[in-house]
Amino acid sequence: MADFHFCCSECGLEYPEDPALLVCPECAKSQAPGGATRGVLEVRLESLPDRWPEADTRDPRFLEAFLPVRGAESFPDYAAGGTPLTPAVRLGKALGFDRLWIKDDSRNPSGSTKDRASLLVAAKALEYGLETVAAASTGNAGTALAAVGAAAGLETVVFVPATAPEAKLVQMVAYGARVLPVEGTYDDAFELCLAACREFGWYNRNTALNPFTIEGKKSAALEIARSLGSRRPEVVVVPVGDGVILSGIAKGFADLRAAGLIEDVPRLVAVQAEGSAAIAKAWSAGAAEVRPVPGAHSIADSLTVEAPRNGRLCLRDIRESDGGAVTVSDDEILAAIRELASLSGVFAEPAAAAALAGLAAAREASLVDTPDAIVLLVTGSGLKDLPAAARAVTRPEPVPATLDAVAARLRLP
Repeated sequence: MADFHFCCSECGLEYPEDPALLVCPECAKSQAPGGATRGVLEVRLESLPDRWPEADTRDPRFLEAFLPVRGAESFPDYAAGGTPLTPAVRLGKALGFDRLWIKDDSRNPSGSTKDRASLLVAAKALEYGLETVAAASTGNAGTALAAVGAAAGLETVVFVPATAPEAKLVQMVAYGARVLPVEGTYDDAFELCLAACREFGWYNRNTALNPFTIEGKKSAALEIARSLGSRRPEVVVVPVGDGVILSGIAKGFADLRAAGLIEDVPRLVAVQAEGSAAIAKAWSAGAAEVRPVPGAHSIADSLTVEAPRNGRLCLRDIRESDGGAVTVSDDEILAAIRELASLSGVFAEPAAAAALAGLAAAREASLVDTPDAIVLLVTGSGLKDLPAAARAVTRPEPVPATLDAVAARLRLP
């Protein structure tokens, strides 16, 4: 059993484990309506392994060594994590980077990195004897919760903006979730989920609210470090909406350094869509607070949020890693979908392709350099939003069923 406690990321107050505790009660008193969550809690393990477990990274025995669970048996039978970290040789050559890797989290069972957080949240719900878990989501977190819930035998309720991509809605319903499309934004869905959990006694998985969401996502950093070994990454490029994925990556590397398994942590580069760039703007301005972006918009639905709930902690993590933040346009994201697919074989949804678009922006901003060892975190599959991907390519017209037509179309001699 991994002993742990909660620590407020702002005031430093510590709290024992409590399933009803989501944020620091003291800091939450100063919560401004519509703003970032105040008093985000971090998990602090009482002990960390001083050597890598022999088990595979997807094995519950590996996870129990680094995550706050009673034991490997706490995890439902759901194969989250253990995704490939592959050298992107052709892509790197085209971009002028000698050491470029892709952490392809689109290979998770539900198609996104959000499976990592949902796996841990489900494990804790089972430990607490809870029956229903709810979440607000732009699509991927809800899909992941629905999938893990199906494997764990948990009831799941998902609040999504009514504009969420059809493929993600279909996934959730197929997994058996009770899905509530909300007439409004993700931020509206977040608040409604929060109220519903209070009213009906559901366990709240909301990102940047449930402390186990950050903790679960740190497993991607553990896998990157174990895969690369002494070739440690100098930069990890992360698509950012609420900021929880980046904070999870930061937490993973911080735990590994505390355990003595790595010496240095990589610089973290946050990539945000131009139309939803609250965190990037705060970083550029040197601000401590993240101001909401009314009317936030982007083709990358997973990055579109007016008030990043984990904005303050994400800013801290970027700065402590000596990293930075950049913004990318929708056109750059669309171009990156095709470039990533054609040069690496990885088909990404817009939010995930933003990592590649952000790499170019980061080099222009002198946040990365050609010799750096760089990992791109690809967070979700292109199959999650085919209409967006269709805008990145030109669909070919039919040809007559003749060899002459084939030769003419392909301009063969």
